[in-house]
Amino acid sequence: MGISDTLAARFDVKEHDSDVRTELVAGLTTFLAMSYIIVVNPAILSEAIRIDGYGQGEVFQMIAIATILSAAIATVVMALYANRPFGLAPGLGLNAFFAYTVVIALEIPWQTALAAVFVEGVLFMLLTAVGAREYVIRLFPEPVKRSVGAGIGLFLLFIGFQELQIVVPSDATLVTLGGIFGNPWAILGLLGLAFTFGLWARGITGSIVVGIVTTSLAGWGLTLAGVFERGAITPETLPSAQYDITPLAGAFVDGLGQIDPLTFVLVVFTFFFVDFFDTAGTLIGVSQFGDFLDEDGDLPDMDKPLMADAVGTTAGAVLGTSTVTTYIESSTGVEEGGRTGLTALVVALLFVVSLAVIPVVAAIPAYASFIALIVVGVMMLQGLVEVDWSNPAWAVSAGLTVTVMPFAYSIADGLAAGIVAYPLIKVAIGEYDEVALGQYVIAALLVVYYVLQTRGVIL
Repeated sequence: MGISDTLAARFDVKEHDSDVRTELVAGLTTFLAMSYIIVVNPAILSEAIRIDGYGQGEVFQMIAIATILSAAIATVVMALYANRPFGLAPGLGLNAFFAYTVVIALEIPWQTALAAVFVEGVLFMLLTAVGAREYVIRLFPEPVKRSVGAGIGLFLLFIGFQELQIVVPSDATLVTLGGIFGNPWAILGLLGLAFTFGLWARGITGSIVVGIVTTSLAGWGLTLAGVFERGAITPETLPSAQYDITPLAGAFVDGLGQIDPLTFVLVVFTFFFVDFFDTAGTLIGVSQFGDFLDEDGDLPDMDKPLMADAVGTTAGAVLGTSTVTTYIESSTGVEEGGRTGLTALVVALLFVVSLAVIPVVAAIPAYASFIALIVVGVMMLQGLVEVDWSNPAWAVSAGLTVTVMPFAYSIADGLAAGIVAYPLIKVAIGEYDEVALGQYVIAALLVVYYVLQTRGVIL
């Protein structure tokens, strides 16, 4: 039996109406579609993580390595245990919550934040093992399941527009259009965005990666030609190759050793809350694109991909990165015909191979890397077509899920809004008997949580 036959038998390829070649191509496609996270995740987390004795560029490379390794570990589990064609990596949105909310806004030490991610990852493994996590996710109202991908997309769009300085703060209107054509940073970002959208529209595989690289080369070309000074649109200095991640890996242990018990419990709870609903939403969104959901909007055998997610999150915290989740870009591999874990195995192996380009990632300007957020955000809006906007309960629940995420700058808050709204509208239109008891309970618990949270009783 050859390698091809062995792989086909191991992953039940024929039973899933696929073949080894298709799975390999699908894996390459998914990796190219999601590999931008190798650059984007450290760009976000390095805003919050500072290590004494190391420059930001060196920390950037450490986080990039942690990103690659955590993605590879989680995706291998997805391949060998869940046998699903999904790629995993530190999640967009969740990394923004880690950096901008927990560490920067709440002033929680980044080591403590990693410790909180580690603890909630372990809790998720336990809950997934007993089936509790899958049970709760199945109670999500269907309009929330169908719209959460679009909500995450709008959230990423908002972050991307801010990072490219296309949208800027305003005292009068909170946000407004920036002075784009007086700002070379925004000009290059906008041109790179237009180029990337063009590639994506033409169906070019790896369009986001090509867009990031091309925009970076344009910025460096203008700098080396003397049009702009070093540091204006490119990094002022480049660090030496940094493959030693020991200052980052295991830092969560320090976070566990210097905690205030009450504060730590609240941080863990907050991460648990955000990760639970965000991961559920992303996994459902990915499955929605791949047409893996059943007639009730649920993913069969959801506990297995959830376990891969939980293992990845725990490993990621040990290595030094934020929560790991399933990627919506996995749908690109599914569109190429990927149907089994062999697709995911290829993704994991390609992540390991990408360790060779670590010294290059620090040279990529931030405006080039944040192009990915806008492109992915637009892609994720496609899920809105599955919402029954003529049904009041669907329209209100889905509408709030989608809009509260960017306005509140929180994926979890958007999910909570949709979950609470659904039973309220069902009762209002006399269809209270169509709401499961568990849905009423979850909505009530969320109401209690937000009363306490917005009154400052908890984080």
